[in-house]
Amino acid sequence: MTTPPVINDPAIVAEVTAVFEAYERALVDNDVDAMNVLFWDAPETVRYGIAEIQHGGEEIRAWRESCVPVPASRRRHRTVVTTFGRDYATVSTTFTSDATPLVGRQMQSWARLGAHDAPFGGWIVVAAHVSLIDAPDQPDVQAAHGKRG
Repeated sequence: MTTPPVINDPAIVAEVTAVFEAYERALVDNDVDAMNVLFWDAPETVRYGIAEIQHGGEEIRAWRESCVPVPASRRRHRTVVTTFGRDYATVSTTFTSDATPLVGRQMQSWARLGAHDAPFGGWIVVAAHVSLIDAPDQPDVQAAHGKRG
């Protein structure tokens, strides 16, 4: 019988949270090199963006070289890190900015495909999805937009 993976081991959650924060810093700073290091450079990597689709590390890197940086006013809300065993995790967050009245949603699948002593502990994004929607009628989202329910 196979033992199920430990869900949300605090040490692994802390590792993934730290590498996600490093990715977010790179995103806001438009540090393309760091973002590229944090995405798996493989044909199987998929990134569904707000208005584009990339399949494979090569397409993702090419898109990053020409895309408009995220607004400096980007603010995240309700980030959820869930780990499954020692080598797989998902990170989900919502975000807002002064650039749009819409609410962004971002989901990433992270896998530890490198050695523990590799950059970022071997963690890399293997799949990602970003989208924008009208602000849902939820108190935390409304508060992020300065609205009252």
